[in-house]
Amino acid sequence: MPNRLCTLSWATMLVAGLLTLTVSAAPPTQGPSDSVKPADNPLLGDSDLPFGFPHFDRIREEHFLPAYEAAMAEERREVEVLVNQSAEATFENTIEALERTGLRLDLVEGLFGNLNGTLTSPVMQGIEKEMAPRLAAHRDAILLNAALFARVEAVHRQRLQAGLDPESLRLVERTHEDFVRAGARLDPVGKERLKAIHAEMASLHATFTQNVLKERNARAVLVADPALLDGLDAAAKATAAAAARAAGHTNQYQIALLNTTGQPALASLRDRGLRQRVFEASVSRGGLGGEFDNRAVISRLVRLRAERARLLGHPHHAAYQLEVQTAREIGKVQSLMTQLARPAVVNARREAAAMQSLIDEAKGGFTLAAYDWDFHSEKVRQKQYAFDESELRPYFEMNRVLVDGVFHAATRLYGITFHERTDLPKYHPDTRVFEVREADGSMLALFIVDWYARPTKRGGAWMNSYVSQSTLLGRHPVIANHLNIPKPPEGESTLMTYDEVNTAFHEFGHALHGMFSKVRYPRFSGTTVPRDFVEFPSQVNEMWMTWPEILGHYARHHRTGEPISAALVEKVRASQRFNQGFKTTEYLAAAMLDLAWHQLAPDDVPDPDGVAAFETAALARAGLDFAPVPPRYRSPYFSHIFGSSAYSAGYYSYIWSEVLDADSVDWFKAHGGLTRENGDRFRAAVLSRGGSADAMELVRGFLGREPRIEPLLLRRGLGAVGSNIDY
Repeated sequence: MPNRLCTLSWATMLVAGLLTLTVSAAPPTQGPSDSVKPADNPLLGDSDLPFGFPHFDRIREEHFLPAYEAAMAEERREVEVLVNQSAEATFENTIEALERTGLRLDLVEGLFGNLNGTLTSPVMQGIEKEMAPRLAAHRDAILLNAALFARVEAVHRQRLQAGLDPESLRLVERTHEDFVRAGARLDPVGKERLKAIHAEMASLHATFTQNVLKERNARAVLVADPALLDGLDAAAKATAAAAARAAGHTNQYQIALLNTTGQPALASLRDRGLRQRVFEASVSRGGLGGEFDNRAVISRLVRLRAERARLLGHPHHAAYQLEVQTAREIGKVQSLMTQLARPAVVNARREAAAMQSLIDEAKGGFTLAAYDWDFHSEKVRQKQYAFDESELRPYFEMNRVLVDGVFHAATRLYGITFHERTDLPKYHPDTRVFEVREADGSMLALFIVDWYARPTKRGGAWMNSYVSQSTLLGRHPVIANHLNIPKPPEGESTLMTYDEVNTAFHEFGHALHGMFSKVRYPRFSGTTVPRDFVEFPSQVNEMWMTWPEILGHYARHHRTGEPISAALVEKVRASQRFNQGFKTTEYLAAAMLDLAWHQLAPDDVPDPDGVAAFETAALARAGLDFAPVPPRYRSPYFSHIFGSSAYSAGYYSYIWSEVLDADSVDWFKAHGGLTRENGDRFRAAVLSRGGSADAMELVRGFLGREPRIEPLLLRRGLGAVGSNIDY
């Protein structure tokens, strides 16, 4: 049960006619739960496929509501039996027993959330809207059960005398902490108010996420005149034409939007007017009073989070969230962010000045704007390094990146191998499934690759577990990676950008964290670690993208097969610190905005009309109000923090983890780099441990010392910024 506390439910929208897949849509006239018998519902039985791989070929939308009903009822019965037993509370009959409850609901909720994020529909969105508050109420009924908490507390009091192994002792402490943080010590009035808050928050999360994706699709930019697309390569134009046709627009081009403020096309489009259109379509999402306006959702959600924090004895939501992170205290986070902000903006202004000089030399007659940055930064890159990022795309063919890059690096480091399984069912034809084997040939995990974008898929990139490893339950991992790479027309090669390749290596780092998990309890499996630690292993894995042996293995021209030239590789290396002022500033702006929202008292939260003004003021206070570099996410489409609670008051975690990542990358380089010995050490010390031990103890065990901030400062070109950050 406690493992579900971090479950994410992601909503996306359906473009009519795209649900021609194995997860079948219900007929329009049929309710989602009509005529479904338990014996006919694959969600109510165990999969007979390897490692419990889901029967995507049998699952239909109409199965979810009855499966939810049955699974929640089953968990209620399991908890009732646990609470009503006559024996005194022990670790085995209470804490470990809790780990065995709700397994069916874990399966149903996990499958629904994953499929709703990758392949949604109006029916799925309706189920999410209905189930979000009901699931919140179900969890509250368990975590606020006084008799159950009494048993948990009894075991917690005697934990040090119980002779428990370290992982079991940690399970007692974390389970007790889960109950306390959920309000188990509140009086009856407080508990009732908390239940109402959780139910409303769950609905708001679903509404926010659905609005973001609906508007992202609705605001895709249509272009009628092909001359305006000057600067895009042939593949990008073909993709835009195909996207327009799929949306029902003939003889036009459609530029799809990503979740972020910046959009890839801005780096290539020569027409400044079209760049402005694309940028304004992106940055104005969710806040114009239209159908998908998220401002009221934000205002209400922040107020509820602040109220809950006060109810549970915390000054604000950020303090509540950080209590269980490695940072622990808001002061530590603020200190790191503040120390980085000033030099980041100084660097960004220096970068902007270099671009303005180029504009003036060309007699452009305009002042650099946010929608000019990517285009003109590429011009500066070309001038400084004789290098254009578009030169790389012909060498980044998707299958080579996956097989000869991502997989090859993992084989070299860890000895694991990948074998495609065409016999297992898919939820979409564009997905691929691989069996992952250990060096001795034994089966380690199953891995789903889902890299293509589609209108029914939420934006961004992520990893998820369909089955999480646990020796207690005898479970082996089934892991998936998701990207959003535009699919080219039939017969064309899929060529990736530098950032997309980097993202592929990053997300596979998360996948390794899930696949290498070797813990007893599902509560600690894989990536179930503090939010400000979870990005650490994935960011370390990014280093292999440009490691000479790996880059040379996968970066081959998609037509000729010629390897990428040494001269071009050197240009890539030389330019790796290029534009870091921009990248650091846009990230810090979003992270500081997140912290600003979540340090508010309930009465200080602005109303919907005040959302934009609050954002402006927060960026100014942080010294990050530099117009050419807007936040990576503006509040109305900041799904990390408002689409769920996962990253709320936690977007800082990427830079916090990057301190550990940069130091670990230096460790790898100092100890021989890409070797099995180094990979096995990282696997044993970090990747296999999940959340079964203190995160910082794992890092110290791997490094053999305390982490240092200097490698991060060097990587980001921030100079000798002083730091007293205590990790």
